[in-house]
Amino acid sequence: QVQLVESGGGLVQAGGSLRLSCAASGSIRSVNDMAWYRQAPGKQRELVATITSGGSTYYTDSVKGRFTISRDNAKNTVYLQMSSLKPEDTAVYLCNAQLSQYGSTWLNTFWGQGTQVTVSS
Repeated sequence: QVQLVESGGGLVQAGGSLRLSCAASGSIRSVNDMAWYRQAPGKQRELVATITSGGSTYYTDSVKGRFTISRDNAKNTVYLQMSSLKPEDTAVYLCNAQLSQYGSTWLNTFWGQGTQVTVSS
């Protein structure tokens, strides 16, 4: 069984910062790409940032220059440092990991339960 557990969300004023963490645990053989998504009320889930096992990153345009994704491969953990937060960043943030489990070479995608980020104006 694999679990992804996010932490670090909360309420912050516009212009503030938050750091999200997502740790994958369980019967994990290897972790490939990891990502952060977000979903605001009434809106579709949106890809925020991705990071490969080698450290290559991608950001959606709206967060470039403000958010930084990183990972600790030894801990199977991905982080999202968010700065200069805006009210429009308010959403549930979910992490995602593509990984293989012991006894299999298949890559499967797992999701965390989400953490709420609220930015007040």
